[in-house]
Amino acid sequence: MKYLLLLAAFVFGYQITIQAQNVIINEDYQVEEMIRRHVEVNKANPYMDGWRIQILSTSDRAKVEEVKAKFKATFPRYSVDWIHIKPDYKLRAGAFATKLDAMEALNYIKKSFPSAYTAKVRDMNPREIVGW
Repeated sequence: MKYLLLLAAFVFGYQITIQAQNVIINEDYQVEEMIRRHVEVNKANPYMDGWRIQILSTSDRAKVEEVKAKFKATFPRYSVDWIHIKPDYKLRAGAFATKLDAMEALNYIKKSFPSAYTAKVRDMNPREIVGW
C-alpha cells in the first residue's frame, strides 16, 4: 500500500506528508482541475450503463400488465416496469450495476419466469440500483 501511494504521488504530482496517523496530500493544480472536470461531466449526465432482467417482450399490452402484476406478487423486492419501443412492450425488472449481480437475480427469477434474460440498459438512474 505504501508503494502504491508513492507511485501515485510520482505519477500524478502529489506531495504526500505522513506524520504518525495524519496524512496530508497537496495536489498539483492540474490534478485538482482534472478531478473538478470529471465531477462536472458526471453531474451533467445523471444516467449510467447497467443491467436489468427482461421478463417479457410482446406487442400485447394487456399481457404485459398481467405478467407485471404476477411478477410483483412473486418478487416484491424487485422494481418492475415496462417500456414501449414500437411495436413491442418490454417488461423489465430490477436495476443492477454489473452483469454478475443481474445474473445472480436471474437465476432466482428464472424459476418462475423461464424466458427471462439479462438486458444491458444505458439510461439507468444510479439510485435505482438494488442494494446501493
